[in-house]
Amino acid sequence: MTAPRGVAILGSTGSVGRAALEVVLASPRRLRVVALAARRDIERLAAQVERARPQLVAVADPEAAEALRRRLGDAVSPAAGAPETPGPADGGPVVVGGPEGLVAAATHPEAEVVVVGIVGIAALRPTLAAAEWGKRIALASKEVLVAAGPLLLAAARRRGAVIVPADSEHNALFQCLAGEAPESVARVVLTASGGPVLRRPLETLDRVTPEEVLAHPVWRMGPRITVDSATMMNKGLEVIEASHLFGLPPERIEVLVHPQAVVHGMVEFVDGSVKAILALPDMRIVLHHALHHPERRPAPFGHLDLAALGPLTFERPDPDRYPALSLARQAARAGGTAPAVLNAADEVAVARFLAGALPFGDIVRVVRRVVEAHTPVAEPDLEAILEADRWARAEAARVSDTTRGRA
Repeated sequence: MTAPRGVAILGSTGSVGRAALEVVLASPRRLRVVALAARRDIERLAAQVERARPQLVAVADPEAAEALRRRLGDAVSPAAGAPETPGPADGGPVVVGGPEGLVAAATHPEAEVVVVGIVGIAALRPTLAAAEWGKRIALASKEVLVAAGPLLLAAARRRGAVIVPADSEHNALFQCLAGEAPESVARVVLTASGGPVLRRPLETLDRVTPEEVLAHPVWRMGPRITVDSATMMNKGLEVIEASHLFGLPPERIEVLVHPQAVVHGMVEFVDGSVKAILALPDMRIVLHHALHHPERRPAPFGHLDLAALGPLTFERPDPDRYPALSLARQAARAGGTAPAVLNAADEVAVARFLAGALPFGDIVRVVRRVVEAHTPVAEPDLEAILEADRWARAEAARVSDTTRGRA
């Protein structure tokens, strides 16, 4: 029996991170937590520390990091950065604060797998650092591949890092493509539930409230991705992700609306046959696969009852209802910094909608204005990507403030 695989969870207090922690704690002989990282939710993080007993805890907000140190006790180290030999100090974890703390968690020497569940561009530096250290990366954050796919994949090739998709759609494609020759693939299909406004009359979309949008009929996710599910921007971002991950042009990546959310991804081969992955809509099942890969292990998170499922339906998305899909494909074709701008502008517009400062229908309109105002930088380095991200956020805020209802 080998020692349990060390796991670092970035974004541990979010929906993906909480699910990942459940998976690790359910497999104590196979997995163990060595590092946790979050932005500032120290109440939840302190409870996770009590359950998981990590060696290192990172808090991106320095003030929250200091508050966590006080809460956990003076036994923990106040060092700002990864210690040479991270580990418990007098029984407590090392606590690191600031953005460098996320890198410290991602590069912890005992972390064999790094779960990336951070929302936003904050995921970029620690994920690239994990790749440079040759880690196995269970990647659930869209922003990394969307904004910096070529950089991440180049680092992974150079350092021998393994990227296992840990969101449901790309994980399904990853499983379907295992062992298949690239030339045998005709196309891949990403499925979308359609979100809570799938059947809502188009003329009423501007009156949709944040509360309605956040009431997703199937998945339980964080606020931004739930809104992105309703606009289907999440599928547009996933097209860009899949293009990088699987080396496919966007035109060979199709999106189908599948309200039951049981079929998570499909691959059609040149001989006309199709592989699909079916599973309950539960992130713990996806993360269980990603954390144990390449093994398959029993999981205590439920199984499909195929006889009880009822009909499974598929339909093509209405381009008038979901203009985000074509906008994302436009950004994918432009390449360079365009996808990073798309992602950053969407993050700002979604935040404005959730705050009640922007109508639902204006989310994609604002993002379109920002994307079309941007001149992409071809083959950007990390600093160029971060600069494009900063510009897009400022521009999206400006457009949101000046074009409410008219973007």
